[in-house]
Amino acid sequence: MVSGITGESGRIVEHVFIYIAAISVALLALITFLMIYFVIRYRRSRHPHPQDIQGSTWLEIVWTLVPTVLVMTMFYYGLTGFTTLRNPPEGAMKVKVIARMWSWSFEYENGAKAEILRVPVGKAVLLLLTSQDVIHSFYIPAFKIKQDAVPGMENHLWFKTTEAGTFEVLCAEYCGLRHAYMLTKVEVLPEEEFKKWYEAKEQEVKVTKVAPGGPQLFAERGCKACHSIDGSPLIGPTLKGIFGKNVVVIAGGKEQTVMTDEAYLRGSILEPNAEIVKGYPSIMPVQQFSEVEVNALIDYIKQLK
Repeated sequence: MVSGITGESGRIVEHVFIYIAAISVALLALITFLMIYFVIRYRRSRHPHPQDIQGSTWLEIVWTLVPTVLVMTMFYYGLTGFTTLRNPPEGAMKVKVIARMWSWSFEYENGAKAEILRVPVGKAVLLLLTSQDVIHSFYIPAFKIKQDAVPGMENHLWFKTTEAGTFEVLCAEYCGLRHAYMLTKVEVLPEEEFKKWYEAKEQEVKVTKVAPGGPQLFAERGCKACHSIDGSPLIGPTLKGIFGKNVVVIAGGKEQTVMTDEAYLRGSILEPNAEIVKGYPSIMPVQQFSEVEVNALIDYIKQLK
C-alpha cells in the first residue's frame, strides 16, 4: 500500500475502497457459507420428498434493511470523500494543466512552464485542467486521483503528498493514435529544493519574455509529440531538414507543391490546418503565439538540418 506516499487525497480514496471491499468479502463469505450449509442440511438423502415452507416476515425485513443500511453507508462514505476531494484547502498552490494531443504542459503562478509537474512535499496543490483539442484524463495512479481535461471548460482536483519521490502521470481517456505515449511525471521535491527550482524558473521567465528559446517553446507547446527532429516518423512530418524543401500539401481540397520557406513555416504555426502535408492527418490544434515566439520557432526549425 502507498497511502503514506499519496497523502490526504489518496487516503480518502483508499479508505472508501477498503470499506466497500471489506463489506463485499464479508457478504461473499456469508453467502458461500449459507449455500454450503443448505446443500448439506437439505440434501436429497435427508429430505427425499419436497415440502412447502412458510415465509418469515422478520427474515424478509432483515434481508431488506441490512443491505439498505450497507448501501447507504457506502453512499455516505463515498459522498463525504468526494466532497473533500472537490473542495481544496485554502492556500493551495495553483498549477494550470494544459492537455493536448499528445502531451501535458504545466503553468505556475509565477509564469513558469514545464513538461514535468514539480511540487513541494507537504503542500496542497490545486490543479486547474483544460484541453486544447479533445477530452483527456489526467491520472496519477500512485496518488489515486483522476480528472478529465475538457475543451472549453476548466476542471480541478487537488492533492497533498507526504513523501518526496517521482511518480507516473498518464492519460486515462483514449484520445487518438498516440494516446499511450501521453506520459509525464510528477516530481515531489523537498521544500527547499522546490523553492530553488521555482525561483530559478521565475528568473528564466523574465529572460524568455524578451527572447524565448526555440527548443524550449518546441517542448512546452507539445510540438515534439507529433514532430520528430531526428527524421523518425511520427503523426506529423519530421522537422529535420524540412526548411527549404518542396513538399506536396492539401489546401482547399487540392494538391499543390510549395516551398517550405519562412512564410510557409509561419503559416503552418499560426494556421496549422490551412495547408496539410500530404499523407498526414489534420489534427494540429491552433495555438496562440507572439511574434517573438514564432520567430524563435522558425529559427529553431531552420537549424534542424
